[in-house]
Amino acid sequence: MTSVCTTNAPLPRIIGVVGAGQMGRGIAQVFAQAPVIEQVILHDTSEQALSAARAAIADSLRRLAEKNKLDGRPAEEILTRIRFEPTLQALAPSEWVIEAIVEDEAAKCALLSQLDGFLSPKAILASNTSSLPISLLAKATRRPEQVIGLHFMNPPPLMPLIEVIPGQRTRDDVRDAALTLARALGKTPVLAQDAPGFIANRILMPLLNEAMRALEEGVASAEDIDATFRLGMRHPMGPLTLADYIGLDTCLAIMNVLHAGLKEERFRPCALLAAHVAAGRLGKKSGKGFYDYAQS
Repeated sequence: MTSVCTTNAPLPRIIGVVGAGQMGRGIAQVFAQAPVIEQVILHDTSEQALSAARAAIADSLRRLAEKNKLDGRPAEEILTRIRFEPTLQALAPSEWVIEAIVEDEAAKCALLSQLDGFLSPKAILASNTSSLPISLLAKATRRPEQVIGLHFMNPPPLMPLIEVIPGQRTRDDVRDAALTLARALGKTPVLAQDAPGFIANRILMPLLNEAMRALEEGVASAEDIDATFRLGMRHPMGPLTLADYIGLDTCLAIMNVLHAGLKEERFRPCALLAAHVAAGRLGKKSGKGFYDYAQS
């Protein structure tokens, strides 16, 4: 399987993004920065989340402008291309909608079903899921052939990779359009089978899980485990820091999907991970995880 696309699939002009959290707002920013996209509609039911997203995107664009990474375009102009909308139906003009909500099958299926009810019949539905089967999510709609996975890496404005995951019924032209769109965003797409964890998390999450087991068993401290990977393997951050950055609840959800789908003991979530999540230690976003973080 390769990510080679031989067709010139048309690019959408209006993009909808659902979820104004860290991933959703980053994805919205990526689309707003792409000259080929005319408008981005970012939806979240929380006005507070939308306000925080606007501030975060503005700050991110300002920093990119200071580093001359916006190709001379004013940060303010890029920001004006994003509409921040608390009403789901505001997404109606979207030609593509990418959901970036909580990594929960029931929540994603309910959302996709809602979107399916009022979007144009030609609209494409994409999920930023990091582990859930696209074919399963597609069953919540009446357009499974127009549902695809677009898994952006975190943080989306900085990471150059997008996993493109067709479901069992995704049309070839939708797959090709997704590859074309990823390249138009300045990203490098890789094509993955609709298997648990796809490529990135199939490999990454067991590594993080094993680092947690090493900590749980007293093999070394969190600091020394992370230092081993940073200094001995040239990783930009250690596995426990990375888990905190991703969110321990998200790590647990992905490990549960891997364990349920692949049915191998090596994918069973570490008990320490489950305990941290149960205690509300979710990582950087909650202020406490494997490390403590100052809350802004």
